[in-house]
Amino acid sequence: MTNHYVEPLNSVDRYAVVGNPIAHSKSPLIHEAFAQQTGQAMTYERILAPVDGGFATVIHDLIAKGYKGVNVTVPFKFEALKFALINGTVNPFANRARASNTLLFKENGAVVADNTDGLGLVNDITKNLKFDIRNKRVLLLGSGGAAFGVLQPLVEAKPSLIVISNRTFAKAEDAVKILSEIVDLSRSDTVCVAKRFDQLDELTFDLIINSTSTGLTDSVLPIPDTVYAENCLAYDMMYGRETPFMAQARRNGAQVADGLGMLVEQAAEAFYLWRGVHPDTKPVMDKIRALAK
Repeated sequence: MTNHYVEPLNSVDRYAVVGNPIAHSKSPLIHEAFAQQTGQAMTYERILAPVDGGFATVIHDLIAKGYKGVNVTVPFKFEALKFALINGTVNPFANRARASNTLLFKENGAVVADNTDGLGLVNDITKNLKFDIRNKRVLLLGSGGAAFGVLQPLVEAKPSLIVISNRTFAKAEDAVKILSEIVDLSRSDTVCVAKRFDQLDELTFDLIINSTSTGLTDSVLPIPDTVYAENCLAYDMMYGRETPFMAQARRNGAQVADGLGMLVEQAAEAFYLWRGVHPDTKPVMDKIRALAK
């Protein structure tokens, strides 16, 4: 009879994604594929956290159980940053984004917060979709944690214009103000301004990014059909469904992409932070796309 070696449980590092809702998350499939590709002994799971102030309790519990890190999704990215400010350190991208989507739990109990959303978005747009952001006019819809996470990398990609638009105009103005504190826009070729949705009638954009969660509820954003320039790329950070934003963009002749590529690319950056190895994203992206069909 052949004896099979079973690796002890304590030799397998544990990771998770924390959010609410969370059942739809593809992150476990992605990180399992990364682990298999790179030979890493680890597990990865979904964890639902309560939205009534229970996020910190969940993270403390995971640390106590020996988890090595987590990804953080809607609506806890601001809370993740606050947690790290109290319990550890904050890396530059998370500090500048004022939000965190990745936490690393160190051996001494300290927590390191990072934000890989912006790199994931820009990598997907420029490398996978082959869209050059330089000198383009960009419309960013929303000013929540997802938007803050991508602002600095977007500026570093050197578009000529970034317009931030939000249902609550004051939040869009705050985003521009915070961005000006993060990046010295006076030394940049990028102009960044806030606009109300009803101020977009006379503007067109080469790249439109929807960072809002309206796709989860099939809500329609009140943006005019005239915002789509010729050869416009309309990018929705949501994935796994045709959102009203994507449908509107298709009707107006735009190239349309969902956020699955961003999800895989930001996951690769988080995986590198945790494991010190950068996985090949293309086969993983192809695998997730095939499973979705």
